[in-house]
Amino acid sequence: MATDDIPTTGADSWDRRYGGPGLVWTAEPNRLLVAEVDALPPGRALDLGAGEGRNAIWLAERGWRVTAADFSQVGLDTAARMAEERGVRLDLVRADLAEYVPEPAAYDLVILLYLQVPEPLLRAVLARAAVSLAPRGTILVIGHDLANLEGGYGGPQDPALLMTAEVVSDALRDLEVERAERVDRPVATESGSRVALDTVVRAHRAPAR
Repeated sequence: MATDDIPTTGADSWDRRYGGPGLVWTAEPNRLLVAEVDALPPGRALDLGAGEGRNAIWLAERGWRVTAADFSQVGLDTAARMAEERGVRLDLVRADLAEYVPEPAAYDLVILLYLQVPEPLLRAVLARAAVSLAPRGTILVIGHDLANLEGGYGGPQDPALLMTAEVVSDALRDLEVERAERVDRPVATESGSRVALDTVVRAHRAPAR
């Protein structure tokens, strides 16, 4: 369900998009994800809005036990095929994140990458994601920043679907925020390198007392 240059739409629209020739996204993991979580010891992970599964598969290849949730069955089918080809296992869950309630206190890592939805829904998803973290668990949120609309490349053109580090941090205020900022992300295009502006927020749940 992750978005790049199109607005968030329903599952049927994403099924059609994922059903086209080739991958919608690259098979490689998001570079910001790699930088933020590569050093974490593997445990149980949840990818919310997993799309075609590239990030979930990367985690699984590094020893994580990954649940990948998305509302597009076609995207999940692609994730299943890619996981099998690369010799890893994913637990796939077809679910609308507007309603999905993950298992509480169950995950050592939760990721939400480019879930571009209106702020009330984003806050609701983040609140449930935070509850799903185990003690010491980490949540990583990456998305198109509001400033990208005027100063960056690509992404949704509706400001209601863009995020800020301040909004995400506030939604995760019951956790300990380690990083919350806007970052530059280089994008290769046919006309040369461009720069997209992303929100990156990483937080963790305090150890149990």
